Amino acid sequence: MKMFVSFLCGLFCLLSYGQGKQDYVTVKKTLKLMGTRFEITVVALNEEIGYINIDEAVSEIERIEKIISSWDKDSETSLINKNAGIKPVKVSKELFDLIERSIKISEITDGAFDITYASMDEIWKFDGTMDKVPTEEKIKKSVSKVGYQKIQLDKKNQTVFLPEKGMCIGFGAIGKGYAADKAKELLVSKDVRGGIINASGDLTTWGTKVTGEKWLVGIANPLSKDKVFSWLPVIESSVATSGNYEKYIVLDGEKYSHIIDPRTGYPTKGINSVSIFAKQAELCDALATAVFIMGRDVGLHLINQIDGVEAVVVDGENKVHRSSGIVFDTN
Repeated sequence: MKMFVSFLCGLFCLLSYGQGKQDYVTVKKTLKLMGTRFEITVVALNEEIGYINIDEAVSEIERIEKIISSWDKDSETSLINKNAGIKPVKVSKELFDLIERSIKISEITDGAFDITYASMDEIWKFDGTMDKVPTEEKIKKSVSKVGYQKIQLDKKNQTVFLPEKGMCIGFGAIGKGYAADKAKELLVSKDVRGGIINASGDLTTWGTKVTGEKWLVGIANPLSKDKVFSWLPVIESSVATSGNYEKYIVLDGEKYSHIIDPRTGYPTKGINSVSIFAKQAELCDALATAVFIMGRDVGLHLINQIDGVEAVVVDGENKVHRSSGIVFDTN
């Protein structure tokens, strides 16, 4: 997969056009789902059909949220967490498979991506209340229950067991992407000819605009998000970005990102943003976080080993680096 990119940096914003030729129109709706901003765009014969399609996508996202939300006390995920150290919990095949895929991503990223990150004690605060770095002892204790290797899956009985009291799983680094994929899958099955599911910057596309043109994403500087350097076509594909430009703290003159390494308990340093391109938004979502934590060199080396996945990394000095399948066009 090759992408030709003019001068760029990591945050993606969406470019879409209004109605065009033929009888098709572009219908778009923005709403809050899964605690974040979703923007759903579809190409439909008329506005009425378009809004029906969007409502169907919303229902699918809400269905997924009821399964994976750790805030919903009645969700399957909450049930797993409640029974940590007590007993295995039988879950739906959908959730079991998502956890299984999550563990595989943890394995290939050496734990940089880990759904048991939810077990971490929140000792880092990014709301302006922190005035000093936590002690090494507190940091070590904060990750004592983290570890994807501890999750016990029983495929035959379709159960999940967290063996230590206080262990938790959460899908904050993969759930939005998964929901976007499932919403897209539903709309494609209903013959919606084109659209975009944009889950707060994690987006997936299919088809084309009403004009027959490709969907585009704008590539902006993470330090100046209003400035777009280049427009990039995204065809039947997905993009996700992780960045430190919105949520961070500065202590003793040093910047600390809100993205915490689940293996160490320390905030990640040295990267401003990571953008991942792949077919599935779920994979983009997970790998964007993982590469951010792994660092530029190790992260790009990993991406270069995975077919159909590409990355753009903006380091702490705002220099752009890319995986081998991306070619920069500076003309």
